[in-house]
Amino acid sequence: MPHDEPGEPVPRETPPPPPLAAQVFGLRLPQAEAYAQLLSTSGLVRGLIGPREVPRLWERHLLNCAVLSDLLPTGCHVADLGSGAGLPGLVLAIRRPDLSVTLVEPLLRRATFLQEAVDELGLAHVEVRRARAEELHGHAGFSAVTARAVAPLSRLLGWSMPLVEPGGSLLAMKGSSAETEVAEAADVLERWDTHAQVLSVGDAVISPPATVVRVVASDSARLPLPRTSDPVGTRGSRRRRGRSSGRGSRGDEGRQ
Repeated sequence: MPHDEPGEPVPRETPPPPPLAAQVFGLRLPQAEAYAQLLSTSGLVRGLIGPREVPRLWERHLLNCAVLSDLLPTGCHVADLGSGAGLPGLVLAIRRPDLSVTLVEPLLRRATFLQEAVDELGLAHVEVRRARAEELHGHAGFSAVTARAVAPLSRLLGWSMPLVEPGGSLLAMKGSSAETEVAEAADVLERWDTHAQVLSVGDAVISPPATVVRVVASDSARLPLPRTSDPVGTRGSRRRRGRSSGRGSRGDEGRQ
């Protein structure tokens, strides 16, 4: 669990939503507030977010993740890889009830939190799968796959692209390293017969906007690649919603 650094005390009360949150979440703002409360209490106690993230939950995490839904077509099926504390997967599900969202998380304590959050928030269109991304290869396909600070793009492609249906997209939330990661993944992108776009999302709503790398799957994009030697997370049995025992804030890429 993260520890406070020496210095001034860090406020841990759930911050109130900024005025912008009502514009972003609309009628679903109460659900977003309930999720923020879960993150700042149970999520903090379980070490899914650090104490210094609590005061900036809305600006840095909830609003930042919410605008990603602007890139998702109506009614699509989304898989959120290495979902952690549900960023961005749960935020997408809250803002967009038309989506079907599968939260893929291999670690038990995180999957448990996710399932509890799904149940408490009443998100019937969300499923929690306790599994590594690779365990779903050949067994599931999605219109979009999302990931936030899970791994560098070169590795993330191998985990995510076998799950993206032709014409669908990988939407990887990144920071200032986005352009560098795209350049370093050039050979892998070529093997998948595709390319990457670096997008600024939510410019008219949040500042700074979210940086997203979008990779569209070609018709041949589900051809198998050699297995990576560093899969997402550790092996765990799959759990479905209703029977499950269950990136928070994710400052450490590849932690899955």
